[in-house]
Amino acid sequence: MKPEKFLTIGIDIDGTVTSPSSIVPLMNESFGRDLRYEDCLEYNLANVYQITDEEFDNWLAQNGERLYDEAPVHGIADQVLRNWYPLHKLIYISAREAHHHDVTLNWFARYQIPYHEVDLVGSHDKLAAAQKWGVDLFLEDRLENALQLSEALQIPVFLFDTPYNQARLPELVHRVTSWEEVDHKIKTLSLGQARV
Repeated sequence: MKPEKFLTIGIDIDGTVTSPSSIVPLMNESFGRDLRYEDCLEYNLANVYQITDEEFDNWLAQNGERLYDEAPVHGIADQVLRNWYPLHKLIYISAREAHHHDVTLNWFARYQIPYHEVDLVGSHDKLAAAQKWGVDLFLEDRLENALQLSEALQIPVFLFDTPYNQARLPELVHRVTSWEEVDHKIKTLSLGQARV
């Protein structure tokens, strides 16, 4: 008999399971720039690259498939997620569009990253999906999402440290620098200790 899952973990994909720097080389190639990941001090890359939101949306529509196919894994995310899978319910909630479902699942298969559900919501507003799946905590790289989810749902959010999400954080949002660190914090939660 399989053990009951301990936690339902909401997990962003881009910049969380995939390396947060993976979009920069592709954008440099397309826009003839030589920016570094460290130069991306805000989440809105249209501002960073000094292009319009429409130009960025058009670029993503043309290059999204390649971006999602070629993105490297963020650190040891694949190993950690394989270890969590028998213990926790893994729900990936991403702003990716639904038509990127196949490339997303193929990428997960290539890196042997397990999942219970993959919900591509097509928007940065992940609140309804997080409520639908009843997540106990969330892993994210976008500051605005972390703030919204932690406040609305009163759940812990682990925010992966990036140049574009620097700010003072409320009590429920915990900055983490690696998958090793978030793994340790989840183990602490799983043991029933109140503090993260």
